[in-house]
Amino acid sequence: MGRGKVVLERIENRVNRQVTFSKRRNGLLKKASELSVLCDVDVALIIFSTRGKLFEFGSTDMNKILERYHQQCYTSGSTTNLDESDIQIEEVSKLRAKYESLQRSYRNFLGEELEPLSLKELHNLEKQLDKTLSQARQRKAEIMLQKLADLHKMEQDLGDQNNQLKSKLEKDQDQQCVQEQEGGEEDPKNYEVVRADDPNMVNTTRYFEAQEEEEEEEECRGMIDGGSNLIPDWLL
Repeated sequence: MGRGKVVLERIENRVNRQVTFSKRRNGLLKKASELSVLCDVDVALIIFSTRGKLFEFGSTDMNKILERYHQQCYTSGSTTNLDESDIQIEEVSKLRAKYESLQRSYRNFLGEELEPLSLKELHNLEKQLDKTLSQARQRKAEIMLQKLADLHKMEQDLGDQNNQLKSKLEKDQDQQCVQEQEGGEEDPKNYEVVRADDPNMVNTTRYFEAQEEEEEEEECRGMIDGGSNLIPDWLL
């Protein structure tokens, strides 16, 4: 009867776990020793228990085996670095080639360096130019339509503002007419105000003053000429 399948999981019972560790540790150390003898290889085995206790096996000097291990790791790391450098150089070369290809395509789009192109390449270039031109025209039409829509909206907004201002002006005029009708002719605004410093008014005033002085002189003169009878005899 065969053995049942062992489930590889942590043994919860501490005593059973310690017993299993002791048995398998000894078996592992024995297998490492047998491997070094049968195959003539250097084997190093290091085990730490849960309490930190060290168990080790070395077919030769453990320090020498560890030194060889570190040297091998360093050499492998250097090889890996060299491989990465080669990969980077290859990527740079690919990017440079792609850049040069894009530069040639750009010059071809500008109509330059067309002599080396074959008939098929020229046909493909023509198709690309037609496609680019079509896309440019489509984008241009979209921008123009958007601008027309913006102008139409602006026109509507200005029309609305104009109507509002017109309505307000008509309302103000109606109120002014009502106020004038209520005030009638007694409104001080209907009278003409003559300024005191008006030159026409000053000239008119001076004219009347001169007229009065002249009338007074004539009256005195008449009294002197025709009024000798009024003077007493004892004054003559």
